[in-house]
Amino acid sequence: MKPFVIALMAFLAVPLAAQDSMPPAPYAYRQLDDPRQEAAAQALMETLRCLKCQSQSIADSDAPMAGDMRHQVRMRIAAGEEPEAIRAWLVERYGDYVSYVPRVSTATWPLFAVPLLILILAALILRRRIGARGGE
Repeated sequence: MKPFVIALMAFLAVPLAAQDSMPPAPYAYRQLDDPRQEAAAQALMETLRCLKCQSQSIADSDAPMAGDMRHQVRMRIAAGEEPEAIRAWLVERYGDYVSYVPRVSTATWPLFAVPLLILILAALILRRRIGARGGE
């Protein structure tokens, strides 16, 4: 049984090893020739999260996946696509987590509502405490 498990693990690890040994996409580390297009691509890449690193933008990450995402952003910018359309495509493909600029949706509305509710609750508590002291 043990040799079977080892063989299965080795078989499943081959695609992972192949991904890191692939050469980087052409625009992963090369800037666009048009400075305005490169500035738009750079601005967008700084607002997209690397899914592998999770604490870096794709502009700052050296992960192969971030390089592929930079390539996609630059290719689409060069083709004339708008940055928000590219963001929407990446969010559709990878989920809301890929964007540092969250959008309000049925899944994310609590992220926006809970801090507001906490502030309102804190204001009500402070008002009640200050009002109680003023009446003494």
